[in-house]
Amino acid sequence: MRAMVLAAGLGTRLRPITYEMPKPMVPVINRPVMEHILRLLARHGFEETIANLYWFPELIEGYFGDGSKAGVSLSYSREEALLGTSGGVRNAAEFLGDSFLVISGDALTDIDLAAMREFHESHDGIATLAMKRVEDTSQFGVAIVGADGRIQGFQEKPDPSEALSDLANCGIYMFRKEIFDFFPAPGTSKAAKQGDPPGFADWAMDVFPKLLDGDVPFYSHEIDAYWNDIGNLEELRGGNIDALTGAVKLEMEGELVEGYRSGNRMEGEPDLVGPVLLGPGCKIGDDVRIDGPSVIGDNVKVGDGARLREVIALPGSEVPANSLLINAITAARG
Repeated sequence: MRAMVLAAGLGTRLRPITYEMPKPMVPVINRPVMEHILRLLARHGFEETIANLYWFPELIEGYFGDGSKAGVSLSYSREEALLGTSGGVRNAAEFLGDSFLVISGDALTDIDLAAMREFHESHDGIATLAMKRVEDTSQFGVAIVGADGRIQGFQEKPDPSEALSDLANCGIYMFRKEIFDFFPAPGTSKAAKQGDPPGFADWAMDVFPKLLDGDVPFYSHEIDAYWNDIGNLEELRGGNIDALTGAVKLEMEGELVEGYRSGNRMEGEPDLVGPVLLGPGCKIGDDVRIDGPSVIGDNVKVGDGARLREVIALPGSEVPANSLLINAITAARG
């Protein structure tokens, strides 16, 4: 089964970081979040992949190349204009084949994709959607699901007091190729706005409603795995902390300090209270203390006398001397 990684969005909720990079390239524990997704795919046998690109496509292509550094074979599908949540998938239909996986390249998860594939194949539906129970339904589209797991309807970001379900759509899907029969004809998407290209299409407004109207079986696969769509800066910080503390299983890059390490004042070493992840090439000044969980990214510079607690310093950023940062994110200036 081949896989498609959705990587074309603007990432507006992570601005100002995403003014200068696509959201899939935003680091979590010193690796782009999309790299964690590609490594997840590789671990579960999804080695032939394609990613759709739009915002700063050259940054993604330049970093991942053919995908071998993440253990996959990676192709690209550039979009001259955004094609919507499902239009980009239709654009890659020839590559995807008879059955395929679609997964967000800008969310954080350690979902068991092999278990989802087994569920999908055993239920023989046209589609399987990964779902996770959430407390605040107002932030997510939720699915109404029957006792047999079959999806019966949706609500878009309902207030918890009005929600008919707490199963959030994780944006991780498995499909049979027949799904393309339920796409809107070019230029007829209900989600399209003036100026959108004819190929624009949306899962929630175009495709899934047609399945419901046609009484076509498709299913919810409820997961217990970690899932974080990194929908804002606080969730980005939380995702880094969750990775450091083991709440989500990711591969780390850098030196992880888990306990207390007292610095040698004569040599300008910092005091570290773990967990603290130190990325390659970071430079830390004299008389610095860093309390975890914190991530000091690749080539970060921390000035003399700085005090950091629960800080995510993204690669290339600088912390001025004598700074006091608590529960903060720092980013490089373009």
